[in-house]
Amino acid sequence: MKMFLLRSSALALVASMAGGAFADEEVTAWRLFVSDHGQAVVTVLDAVNGNVIDTFDIDGPASLYRSDSGETVFAVQGSAGAVTAISTGIAFDDHGDHADIDVSQPGLTGLVVTGERPSHFVENRGQYAAFFDGEGLARVFTETDALAGASELREVDSGAPHHGAVIPFDTSDIVSIPHPEDPSNAPVGVRILDRDGNQIGDDYECVGMHGEAVSGNLVAIGGCADGILIVRSSGGEPVIEPLTFTDRLPQGRVSTLIGGRGLQYFLGNFDASTVSIIEADAEEPFRLVELPTRRVHFAVDNVRARFAYVFTEDGQLHQLDIISGDIAQSVRVTGPYSMDGHWSDPRPRVAVAGDSVFVTDPLEGKLHVIDAASFEVTGEIEIEGVPFNIVSVGGTGIVHGDHDHDHDHDHDHDHDHDHDHDHDHDDHDHHDDHHDDDDHDHDH
Repeated sequence: MKMFLLRSSALALVASMAGGAFADEEVTAWRLFVSDHGQAVVTVLDAVNGNVIDTFDIDGPASLYRSDSGETVFAVQGSAGAVTAISTGIAFDDHGDHADIDVSQPGLTGLVVTGERPSHFVENRGQYAAFFDGEGLARVFTETDALAGASELREVDSGAPHHGAVIPFDTSDIVSIPHPEDPSNAPVGVRILDRDGNQIGDDYECVGMHGEAVSGNLVAIGGCADGILIVRSSGGEPVIEPLTFTDRLPQGRVSTLIGGRGLQYFLGNFDASTVSIIEADAEEPFRLVELPTRRVHFAVDNVRARFAYVFTEDGQLHQLDIISGDIAQSVRVTGPYSMDGHWSDPRPRVAVAGDSVFVTDPLEGKLHVIDAASFEVTGEIEIEGVPFNIVSVGGTGIVHGDHDHDHDHDHDHDHDHDHDHDHDHDDHDHHDDHHDDDDHDHDH
């Protein structure tokens, strides 16, 4: 399975004190969670040495979402009607001048939220909302509940089944409005509901509403015909304002959004071969970046805040400088993955872990590893099946000498567990799990 060891100089254990067995250690740990395009399984990899830590059977092929804290990964299985919580086994305790890290085995927490066709999954202000298209309901819970395996859920009703979303906001919720004549069409806007389901204020128009993201204290809602919506907080309550396209912009639509970390911005699509950098308070809030070919996937760098990455159908990965708005570096990683064909065909996904960028290569059964500084391909990891969605968790913290932590990354064990996963299920309709085009891309 493992074809190489990642460069360990950037991700090694470094002793911060030389006082012997009870010295504190500075520990860096990164893990990758990878779902399969066709099988109901999530594989957990040690991003330092490429070893498999564990694999988890779930109910269906999944899109993956990591929590802001990195303590939980959620597997959203549209065709199976389930959202499964996985403890990542990496947790941080921030003490201001340093953060303690606790490293343990990942595992299923026991929380499985069920319903008809889960789709958009949103985290905001310590709450998680899983929207079930087939019911028009979101089920809301906290990470504490997820990690404890608790099933105490709060339901938010949008009024009708449709491809929508709910964004929790302290004591209220922002809810998509289904198309009044045909709920199978895209939503037409959003409204604010209190915890009793009563509407607060007027509706906000956003015909074609799709996509949402959080960056710092701002929320962006995409898909509107003439721009996006920006949500700010006023005394803990949401204030929604339109961010309209300017006349100088060509025809386009922002319907897929991810939020910057470290810098406050949003990265979105615009047309097939263009991405948009959106800064809500800038004089020119929309900046467009032209790509050499059509985009396949993009991700922000949560370690190096000024960079994001865009994978294009010619097999290239591009490092995007958010400050300058230019493509800083490019490298060819895979063979071509055309955006023609079915929107749900398996295509590469991107994640960042420490000093490395990882790109799934579904048709070759591999993960490719790119050094974030040199922007050169440094290795690959073979993985069984059709590796598709990928998220990373981890970082660096202090382990105090009087604690016994499970540093799986410090041992070159063979973690290729020979589990007998006897998947007895029918062929899956991936329409609800793997969304590639502008109207269905949920990979955050």
